[in-house]
Amino acid sequence: MNIARLGPAGSEIPVLQRDGVSYDLSSLTSDVDGAFLGSGGVDRARAALEAGELPELADASELRVGAPIARPGKVVCIGLNYRDHAAESGAAVPEEPVVFMKDPSTVVGAFDDVLIPRASTKTDWEVELAVVIGSTARYLSSPDDALGCVAGYAVSNDVSEREFQLERGGQWDKGKSCETFNPLGPVLVTADEIADPQALGLRLSVNGVQRQDGSTANMIFPVAHIVWYLSQFMVLHPGDLVNTGTPAGVALGIAGTPYLRDGDVVELEIDGLGAARQRMVQA
Repeated sequence: MNIARLGPAGSEIPVLQRDGVSYDLSSLTSDVDGAFLGSGGVDRARAALEAGELPELADASELRVGAPIARPGKVVCIGLNYRDHAAESGAAVPEEPVVFMKDPSTVVGAFDDVLIPRASTKTDWEVELAVVIGSTARYLSSPDDALGCVAGYAVSNDVSEREFQLERGGQWDKGKSCETFNPLGPVLVTADEIADPQALGLRLSVNGVQRQDGSTANMIFPVAHIVWYLSQFMVLHPGDLVNTGTPAGVALGIAGTPYLRDGDVVELEIDGLGAARQRMVQA
């Protein structure tokens, strides 16, 4: 089952999508947020659909596609989580997950424009598997408990300004938290639809040239380990977003590869989770 949010920014309508049809969830919830996810909202939505209680959303195909979840309480990111990406970055393979935070206001729709910051010279792309938390994860006993806390998965672009990230005081958050730097979606695919989150292909192209082509099978730390690990240091709440790292092929890692400029188009997809497209616009 797919969950989405359609309509103008700030006024999105929550919908359930099945077989190409969008069903309005407004009778169940005002938004796809932590309160909805943490209170069994996905199961209620499924039951309402099967009971024929959800109306179709008229003209859904003509509406803007928003991020599939409302602004999360936090966005937690894992760096250097693919061996090939660590290698191209000149970094050692980490012994524990590399964790950093991203401003939740960076989350925008899958087809929204991405703003290149003023004075930016090294705006980069990163296709990532995003994990949306569905129930509280606090001091989980083992990774075996982790996937039960996951509401679903989505396509994420962890846009990064490398000069801000690496050359302006060594603070990663500065290069990760610029406005619009986390396009998400188009949909949240519920966890029951993804048999194995470690068996998904990820791809990204810039202006039609493929730059990334990887698989979640090559993660250093799989999704279950990441959620368990994070729960030892922070409480993950329903609606929180976890970006799980990117495979090789970013501009930072390939000499001569141009960084993003005004007018560039980034297209990305993950098996079973859909495709996204963003145009770069100078801020």
